Amino acid sequence: MYQVTIKDAAGADVGTVGLDPKQLGEKVRTRLLQEACVRFEANQRVGTHCTKTRKDLISYSNRKPWRQKGTGRARAGTRRSPIWRKGGTIFGPKPRDYSYAMPRKARRRAVQSALLSKFRDNEVIVLDKLALASPKTKEMAKVLKSLGVTASVLIVTPQHDEAIWKSARNIPGVEVSALANLNAYQVLHQKQLLLARETLDTLIATFGEAAKEDGAGEAPAEAAAPAEERKPARAPRRKAGTGDAATEKPAARKPATAQRPAAKKKPKTGEEG
Repeated sequence: MYQVTIKDAAGADVGTVGLDPKQLGEKVRTRLLQEACVRFEANQRVGTHCTKTRKDLISYSNRKPWRQKGTGRARAGTRRSPIWRKGGTIFGPKPRDYSYAMPRKARRRAVQSALLSKFRDNEVIVLDKLALASPKTKEMAKVLKSLGVTASVLIVTPQHDEAIWKSARNIPGVEVSALANLNAYQVLHQKQLLLARETLDTLIATFGEAAKEDGAGEAPAEAAAPAEERKPARAPRRKAGTGDAATEKPAARKPATAQRPAAKKKPKTGEEG
């Protein structure tokens, strides 16, 4: 059980809150975290790099620089050749998409492991209430200073809060994210995690194992049909000649088909002989 101290905006202790590691997967899955971070960074790549091949260098003429023989120089067919200076690029990078998908359950487990690592390393700060009447960077900086935040910090809000986001966006090393947009890379990238008491409850309800066991977000299973409405099980079929002679049904006979009358042979004539 991890114990986290709850503080107010002035930095004074007002209580504690406990967290069971089983609510966040019980252990930190480092391999899964590595895969989630690599995927996040790959999806951020724009992929607009482009190099010119010999066919793209239209500024150079495609005529032969000199004749094939008789000059003493090496053979050359065009100035666009990749072996020439300022020539084309061989197998250079072209625009492409680096993004790829990751299973939903794996992403959920990665966020659980990232959050659990913060609680394990004592890098979580819980406020009793986090709210600003209007966007004021000075007030946000004062709150962070009173809480003893010296490194980078990620502020998690239940929903997008315009006042908090505008108050913290100009402070170096401070990031703000809504709970719905939280991912493993954001949690690990910042040194500390700052959230309000109500946000912590929503976070556990969203990413915790209790919500998964209760079946939150899943359709209820259909009720079983009453016994009188259930259809009786059908006995398996038996091949003819393998069952009991008293209970075995005679094999159905195929209906006789009418035979066609034989065609009459034409009499032979003398011309055919």
